Amino acid sequence: MATPTADKAVREARIAALRRFNRFYTQRIGVLQEGLLDSPYSLAQVRVLYELAHPEPADDAPTASELSATLGLDEGYLSRIVHGFEATGMLTRRPSAVDARRQLLALTRKGRAAFAPLDRRSHDQVGALLDTLAPGDQRRLVAASAAIERLLDAGTSRQRPIELRAPRPGDIGWVVQRHGEVYAREYGYDAQFEALVAAIAARFVQQFDARRERCWIAECGGMNVGSVFIVRRSADVAKLRLLLVEPEARGCGLGARLVGQCIRFARRAGYRSIVLWTQSELAAARRLYEQAGFRCTRRRAHHSFGRDLVAETWRLVL
Repeated sequence: MATPTADKAVREARIAALRRFNRFYTQRIGVLQEGLLDSPYSLAQVRVLYELAHPEPADDAPTASELSATLGLDEGYLSRIVHGFEATGMLTRRPSAVDARRQLLALTRKGRAAFAPLDRRSHDQVGALLDTLAPGDQRRLVAASAAIERLLDAGTSRQRPIELRAPRPGDIGWVVQRHGEVYAREYGYDAQFEALVAAIAARFVQQFDARRERCWIAECGGMNVGSVFIVRRSADVAKLRLLLVEPEARGCGLGARLVGQCIRFARRAGYRSIVLWTQSELAAARRLYEQAGFRCTRRRAHHSFGRDLVAETWRLVL
């Protein structure tokens, strides 16, 4: 058992590591300069301009109080920034059409013209940073930044949208890798499971039937967070395969969305039923299948992937 002294040492080491990262990153992106992005504006001023140029929802301008809460800025400090932009004609206030007591903030044409080159410079600066990295390192950097955002903003931010899209180059390899990693960590499956996934994925690519087969990749904030495949088993039967939801994307209904996408496609493609193969210990996946209307039709004990398992076949009549 760890001692209080050891726990304190671990905590202090983590604090030092995060402070070191903060110093490194703020220096790397140039926010320590007096004027951000070679402009006369501070970091806080540029962030205010950004939020006003990109309100969420897109047609809903914020009030000063809402902007203060979004940015975590002291209202007095924000008020000085807003008044400064008003004085130079970059910002205007207007009463809300719904509630005249709410004064909405919006950039003027002059404000948008001033912000546009800053937005472009920021875009190009990050692009130049990415260009120093190999494609695989770029993906790891984006995934790491998304993980930091999710962990530090858990439970406080708006739910980020998850897009279901067709696979792009590299996605099939990601499916194989993540199945291997996730199932090894969560269930203790050995490399034979990853080999099985690789064979299924390769067969999908090599024998792809565009009319009757699909793969969907779930993406959130530029990061892959899930996958599912529907493939042809026979003229009348489709097979659901390789359903995966990353741990950080669980609990928001993504698994049900992926299964539902397969069911809708199978019906449109003319299949009469869908089958799938799973293991009895995969409780969360089994619940999804049952809720979607699948029923377990067969159970068989076997030894695979370094484990004693019970395989199950499930079927949904369309």
